[in-house]
Amino acid sequence: MTANEIRASFLKYFEQHGHRAVPSSPLVPGDDPTLLFTNAGMNQFKDLFLGRETRDYTRATTSQKVMRVSGKHNDLDNVGPSHRHHTFFEMLGNFSFGDYFKKEALPFAWTLLTDVWKMPADKLVVSIFKGENGIPRDEEAYDIWRGLGVPADRILELGAEDNFWQMGDTGPCGRCSEIYFVRGGTGADPEIEIWNNVFMEFERSANGVLTPLPAPSIDTGMGLERITAVLQNKESNYDTDVFMPLLTEIGRLSYLSSASPRHTYTGGMTPSDVSLRVVADHIRATTFLIGDGVIPSNEWRGYVLRKIMRRAMRHGKHLGFTEPFMHQLVGVLDREMGDAYPEIRRNREMIEKSILAEENRFEAVLTDGLPRLEAEIAKVLGTRSKTLPGPVAFQLYDTFGVPYDFIEDTAATQGVTVDKTAFDAAMAGQRDKARAGSTFGGKKGEEFAIGAEPIGSALAGAGDHFEGYASTHVAGVPVVALFDDSRQPVDALATNQRGYAALARTPFYVESGGQVSDTGRIINEGTGATAIVEGLTRIRTGLPRAHRVTVTSGELRVRDIVTAEVDADVRNATRRNHTATHLLHAALREVLGSHVKQAGSLVAPDRLRFDFVHFQAITRAEIDRIERIVNEQITRNTPVTTEVRSTQDAIAAGAMALFGEKYGDQVRVVSVPGFSLELCGGTHVSATGDIGFFAVVGESGVAAGTRRIEALTGAGAVAWAQHQRAMLGSIVEALHVTDVQAVEAIEKLQGEAKRLARDVTQLKTRLAMGGGSAAGDSGGDTTDVGGVTLARRKVSDMDKDALRGLADSLKAKIRSGVVVIASESEGKVQIVVAVTPDLTARVKAGQIVKEIAPIVGGGGGGRPDFAEAGGKQPEKIDDMLKASEAVLAKLLAPATSI
Repeated sequence: MTANEIRASFLKYFEQHGHRAVPSSPLVPGDDPTLLFTNAGMNQFKDLFLGRETRDYTRATTSQKVMRVSGKHNDLDNVGPSHRHHTFFEMLGNFSFGDYFKKEALPFAWTLLTDVWKMPADKLVVSIFKGENGIPRDEEAYDIWRGLGVPADRILELGAEDNFWQMGDTGPCGRCSEIYFVRGGTGADPEIEIWNNVFMEFERSANGVLTPLPAPSIDTGMGLERITAVLQNKESNYDTDVFMPLLTEIGRLSYLSSASPRHTYTGGMTPSDVSLRVVADHIRATTFLIGDGVIPSNEWRGYVLRKIMRRAMRHGKHLGFTEPFMHQLVGVLDREMGDAYPEIRRNREMIEKSILAEENRFEAVLTDGLPRLEAEIAKVLGTRSKTLPGPVAFQLYDTFGVPYDFIEDTAATQGVTVDKTAFDAAMAGQRDKARAGSTFGGKKGEEFAIGAEPIGSALAGAGDHFEGYASTHVAGVPVVALFDDSRQPVDALATNQRGYAALARTPFYVESGGQVSDTGRIINEGTGATAIVEGLTRIRTGLPRAHRVTVTSGELRVRDIVTAEVDADVRNATRRNHTATHLLHAALREVLGSHVKQAGSLVAPDRLRFDFVHFQAITRAEIDRIERIVNEQITRNTPVTTEVRSTQDAIAAGAMALFGEKYGDQVRVVSVPGFSLELCGGTHVSATGDIGFFAVVGESGVAAGTRRIEALTGAGAVAWAQHQRAMLGSIVEALHVTDVQAVEAIEKLQGEAKRLARDVTQLKTRLAMGGGSAAGDSGGDTTDVGGVTLARRKVSDMDKDALRGLADSLKAKIRSGVVVIASESEGKVQIVVAVTPDLTARVKAGQIVKEIAPIVGGGGGGRPDFAEAGGKQPEKIDDMLKASEAVLAKLLAPATSI
């Protein structure tokens, strides 16, 4: 069977046994900021296992996209040298949510392996939990395996490290049973785990006590790549049809792009085989991450993606690639995996463009970064240790993208070593920072104290009932729970007290999908109590949303019957901006291309912001066209329709999904018929004409490959347009020209200003060349130090370009020597040091500037022939220039004494 057939067979088998085939969730976990990437099949069912969510099925099966590049599952550095590690893979799984348990799960697995896939039973070994730490041996699993015909000597009994699973320090956990395939022989993996069955049977409390769950569940996982290698009788996953089409294409492209022989994958440990494995694995991770909305950047998920991509590009260099090539491999994945994962086919153009842009950026990094590396190496060549500091190497790696291997190899060619220990320490600091970022904000709502009765039961019984699509006013609503400002449950909130109110029903929208929360008020008409609603947050999935309130009069109590009123004007403004965002998205795709995909948004009452995938700045003509298209849709006054559909049907119909959002089986689809179709739970206008007027007020880049548009609608857009008109009128009046002549008049003024600035710079340079202020008591601005001419100048209000020009002029004048110039401007000091070429072997500009810059409270560096620095103490310029003579003498002394 092919890998595609194995995947399809697995899903079909469990569908035949009453399981819902659920599509893979994205690699970016929805609504779980504690996870960098989806790393297990159960991630998308976490709330089901915890009882926070219910669906219309209790059995599910998936083929889940998974990344293992962080924490204890970080396999990145092993990919390539290892035949079995991957950054990206597919996890086949079957799940029971309080439906069946061990006596069904284990026979399901055994029957699929031995009856459907015809795997020889005598090649299979299973394991059970042996009993440890007060948890009893899994007698039930043992008896089930024996009943299935597994001999006792093929049932391993393992401890908690291998056969006990838990989600965290507290929460659901349980024993598990693994299935191994025995290859035999002396290969790298004579016995490999192919399937793990986890029995979620206990709840672990904070004090470690295990309590049986009322509805035990099943979570299983089997790596598609590994089971494919077993079923295809291959030694390694890379030898299967999962990877061979990629490996073959990489070899073909490397032959076409260089004069070297074709690289043919042999499955060995040669440098080319290692590089082929790296590229093949990393292009899969790259393609699927970008397909799910991750864009290469220097932050969090984008940082990890960029690291993966550049590792592959570096290995591409080893294979002889001199031009971008990775983007050409997406077509292979489309062909091989596009049927199973239609998002790859749907987003292929965007993925290819994103990869090509990053490949071009990497070439630019090498072009820009390597000279910086050479400059840093030059700084340490004259030192005794000849060691490049670890933090410097890390900055080249982290800020400028120069791979560490390149740094190490380039330094070695000049006899310089790299402080690897300090580099690793800096890298660890970066990882700690990333981990801190990955838990930003924590799991939404977990900080509410809801465990105590009767609060927990009351909230669970109330559920989350949002009635804001139909109305902004809901009366007769019970107050289910109240929390103080520290999110502890209370019976009442008094006048001027801040806190949170959970209502049985609400018209208030809670921030989601980029749309901000509603504001308004809660009123108890019987007692006169009133509270201002300033925003909302989620307590937990499936529970009532918490209204952040300040009581302005009376007392708000649990079980009060209240009226909830959304500020209608603010809601209407937000709705205008939300529907306009949908129109903008569609217009961007029409004007710029189908690669445009949402990467984030803000929908507020006063503005909208839309981030999207695109690889260059948008021109003025393109912005004008986008504005015209959106306003044309507004003037048509097309009714905006909403309907609830299955997620699969909606996406198949072309509905755009929102990056980073979590969708259930049923989704709300918002449509402007004939123009826009998106999955969206937000609030919208009834017809496009309600938006009024749309104006783009800003366009910028926010990350590599990501652009941002900011826009206004309705009265805000009108006010902005009027302000623009007023400003233009003021400019025209000040220039004493017509509006048609305004640009030409400004350009003339700018040209005249540049000419005058050049004249001033030239005059300052001539003045400095003619003398300037003498430095200290040196007897003039030029002196002899150990046979070397030292020229010093103190100037004012000269920019960097002027200082460089002055340094060149002084070097030409003295022909051989050292130039030190300091300029004061607006309380800051700018220092330039230049050394003529004949002296750079004896003294280096970077060494001089490092010695003298601290005198004026600054620092800097540079090349042997030229260095710059800044400072904050202009009153010490004279002291610094005077000290330069002693510094030069000290640096010349070793050379003089030889």
